[in-house]
Amino acid sequence: MEKIKEKEKEAKTEQEEAAQVVNPWEVSSKGKIDYDKLIDQFGCQRLDQSFVDRVHRLTSRPPHIFLRRNVFFAHRDFNEILDAYERGEKFYLYTGRGPSSEALHLGHLVPFMFTKYLQEAFKVPLVIQLTDDEKCMWKNLTVEESKRLARENAKDIIACGFDISRTFIFSDFDYVGGAFYENMVKVAKCVTYNKVVGIFGFTGEDHIGKISFPPVQAVPSFPSSFPHLFSGKDKLRCLIPCAIDQDPYFRMTRDVAPRLGYNKPALIESLFFPALQGETGKMSASDANSAIYVTDTQKEIKTKVNKYAFSGGQDSVENHRKYGANLEVDIPFKYLSFFLEDDDELEHIRKEYGSGRMLTGEIKKRLTDVLTEIVERHRAARAEVTDEMVDAFMAVRPLPNMFN
Repeated sequence: MEKIKEKEKEAKTEQEEAAQVVNPWEVSSKGKIDYDKLIDQFGCQRLDQSFVDRVHRLTSRPPHIFLRRNVFFAHRDFNEILDAYERGEKFYLYTGRGPSSEALHLGHLVPFMFTKYLQEAFKVPLVIQLTDDEKCMWKNLTVEESKRLARENAKDIIACGFDISRTFIFSDFDYVGGAFYENMVKVAKCVTYNKVVGIFGFTGEDHIGKISFPPVQAVPSFPSSFPHLFSGKDKLRCLIPCAIDQDPYFRMTRDVAPRLGYNKPALIESLFFPALQGETGKMSASDANSAIYVTDTQKEIKTKVNKYAFSGGQDSVENHRKYGANLEVDIPFKYLSFFLEDDDELEHIRKEYGSGRMLTGEIKKRLTDVLTEIVERHRAARAEVTDEMVDAFMAVRPLPNMFN
């Protein structure tokens, strides 16, 4: 009888895992993403309030909204980064973007908005990888189109307000070679075929470009990959802000790093910004109505929010007044949790909408105002970004004041 129960338990676990797929190329779930299960599955740790308080104390800056609201909710060795910083040691930031679409949506902006805060709060340098080679292989784009999209996406990234004196943006097609490629080869020699299949789920039908790609995303974690920035600083620590679907790359990297004489990169990982239609994954660039894009007009934002944003409100005003909204599934409230800066106003909305005193139309109007302000501010900033500015950010150059 015990054996039968054990087998039933194992079968249930396998079914649950099959219902939830999270990897760098696919995020899907039959219900809400179970982040506790992801933490257990990936082996990272939850980011608790003690980290938020410590960042506040060390930087003397108010914690970013994404820290306060647990948008960045998991980590690997973030405590060691903070320990090192407290001892007066430096570190650098590394994040990236796979350029597969002309314009970014708000979910794409989340890691860059947070990385900008980290750069300013800790006064550290940043490298941003544009994996145009990856998207060429996974999205069936031409090399030329991938490179063009990389530059277009770079303009949106620059528009987030990064400090050019502390920031190096690079495209894989342009930069890979030299010390960077040497590190790629070292990583590749440490990872068996079976290991990479186990981590990423590659199959015999995948072309060899996919199987050979993980070292490309791994080695920006190593300071020697950037001799023009970090010459002689091979022990410099690296912190990677990213969404949790990128974790497999860095599990592999952290396994290899000590064997090559480098520190393991630390990670601080975010939730997925949900689709307008509901929390069963992340927004899809292939469905324009699942996301708010930085190119959307005020009218388009209003239409998308009113028509597609899944509501936790009741089916009639009478029932809504009686029972209130289900905030666990309500997308307008979740979006406000990401982007409404005022904690007191968010708490007021939580109480009023949750009790039924605030109606769905009212919260959707507030959300439309908040998103319109963010998108219009971003669009104005992007309009100021020239091709010459992109060239300047992507120029291989020293950053003499990057730690000051």
